Amino acid sequence: MALLLKEEDVRALLAMPLALELIEEASRRQAAGQVPLHSRQRLELPEKVFLHYMAAGDPARGYMGMKLYTSVRGALRFLVPLYSAKNGQLLALLEADYLGQMRTGAASGVATKYLARPDARAVGIVGTGLQARTQLEAIVAVRRIESIRAFGRNPDRREQFCAEMSKRLGVSVLSARSAEEVVRDADIVVTATTASFPVVQGKWLAPGTHINAIGANFPQKRELDGEAVQRADTLVVDSLEQSKVEAGDLIQTLGNDAARWSAVRELPEIVVGKTVGRTGAREITLFKSNGIAIWDVAVAARVYELAAQRQMGQRIPLGEHCG
Repeated sequence: MALLLKEEDVRALLAMPLALELIEEASRRQAAGQVPLHSRQRLELPEKVFLHYMAAGDPARGYMGMKLYTSVRGALRFLVPLYSAKNGQLLALLEADYLGQMRTGAASGVATKYLARPDARAVGIVGTGLQARTQLEAIVAVRRIESIRAFGRNPDRREQFCAEMSKRLGVSVLSARSAEEVVRDADIVVTATTASFPVVQGKWLAPGTHINAIGANFPQKRELDGEAVQRADTLVVDSLEQSKVEAGDLIQTLGNDAARWSAVRELPEIVVGKTVGRTGAREITLFKSNGIAIWDVAVAARVYELAAQRQMGQRIPLGEHCG
């Protein structure tokens, strides 16, 4: 019988240290060519109704699965079906809103670990939604952060975010009056917005900055202007194939220039040392995160294992019959 895991089950089992470990391990398998990966596909219906789906196999751990989600007028609903890679059995269905927030934050944490300066102490974040929370949680886990500035368009939500995250992280999170105030002099910059047009300008970036840009995964959307991308000495993505389709920040700057795209590196190759990341204290590094299915599958698999061990979730009679 398959195991149904609700949001509350996932929250009880998944903490950031575990998510960071799982994403880094999955990156190593991805770099070794052990992860079949299908980029995100989108089925669009009238009135901006979307069904999104992406898939990955993790044969080394014995799993394969998908992330499915809908976005309808701003409302998103996430689900991960997890299968055995040995016999095709449906093992689990996981509600995956929190799982998605955690794996996205953890991926930025891994990128920060390998690309930010070791002495990075100040973070600036543009965006104060749910994704912003796990971004900060992951960064604080991999660097000794001493100060954080946050900007979001809604002043009340921004103040609430700063108060909540200061308490959660044990680091002062201060409210900023503009995105520029957030970015200038930050060692690490995060963009976690739903913006269609740039919220960060390259001229604001100090030498040595590391950027995690996570919000835009449509080709027509971007959070960074062209100068921000052009100033980056090192451009890093989670999947080059997927980035060429949906990383608007890069697509709108690099265009169809094959030579410029050839300089873009994949994070897994940096994790295993196949290629270098940061090589100097004054370099600007950029991680453009789109989100890939192996992150969902790897995290979902471990959550499933923990739930089975602890007898959590609900057993449901699905996928028991085969033709």
